[in-house]
Amino acid sequence: MSELAAQIANGDRRALARAITLVESTRADHRADAEALLTQVMPRTGSAIRVGISGAPGSGKSTLIEALGLRLVDSGKTVAVLAVDPSSTRSGGSILGDKTRMGELTRRAEAFVRPSPTGGTLGGVARRTREALLVCEAAGFDVVLVETVGVGQSEVAVEGMVDCFLLLIAPGAGDELQGIKRGIMELADIVVVNKADGDLAATATVTASDYANALRLIRPKTPPWEPKVVLCSALEGRGIDDCWASIEEHHQVLDSAGALEQRRAEQATAWMWGELSAGLLERLQGDPAAAAAAARLEADVEAGRIPPTVAAAQILDTFHG
Repeated sequence: MSELAAQIANGDRRALARAITLVESTRADHRADAEALLTQVMPRTGSAIRVGISGAPGSGKSTLIEALGLRLVDSGKTVAVLAVDPSSTRSGGSILGDKTRMGELTRRAEAFVRPSPTGGTLGGVARRTREALLVCEAAGFDVVLVETVGVGQSEVAVEGMVDCFLLLIAPGAGDELQGIKRGIMELADIVVVNKADGDLAATATVTASDYANALRLIRPKTPPWEPKVVLCSALEGRGIDDCWASIEEHHQVLDSAGALEQRRAEQATAWMWGELSAGLLERLQGDPAAAAAAARLEADVEAGRIPPTVAAAQILDTFHG
């Protein structure tokens, strides 16, 4: 793992890809190696600007990310994109089409595009996206962009791992203010109204005004920063500079106020507790006594003989015993 960490630090893209594959693996021996690798690279993390990008399907996330990524590499920055695609609940497979949709950015030497399946994880991101983000930072990327599966009340996990949460809106999709509920609006640092071109240009302007008014009614999640709305056309490349300027401004405001360090510390603590919960569930499911008790009690729950809460408590008692 020391050798792999050194290769990552030297900018070896193949080593970076291998490292992300390693941290995404569910094999027990791979998990042990992944933890050793993360411990090795931790001192080199923390310098990148972390941006999460979420939005409903069809809002143009991949187009925006490619346009933003190309703008950044043209200005001399290096960019890593972690694009999360949904996994099939039946086959477990995933199309992983983002690398195809970001063809031009993928070909740039200053960029690294990595699609990953959710693996059934809720929250719009994969369980190991945080670890992949740290590995990309250790590789020296200036900006890490995390694209989520979609957007909804359950798909806000990306906000818990990035500095800036960008919510992408497409105009003309019905009642915009009802399309995205208050829960996700409260988490947005920047709202980007995309597709401000062609027949949708006027509609996009109205949508941006509506969202700007709506944001004034929501208490900012980080007091030093007032969420703002940006109008752009990722397809035509207009407004991309405004998007990046807003991201940079947000980063500078939070950093100067000490809120950036606090946000990352809180995210790291929440990550620890999340991993603890997931790890305990995995160990419980792998415990023979608990598994036997679960199989026995499952029939009683299905038949309505005992409440699910009672069954769960008995399984936990078996595990603890």
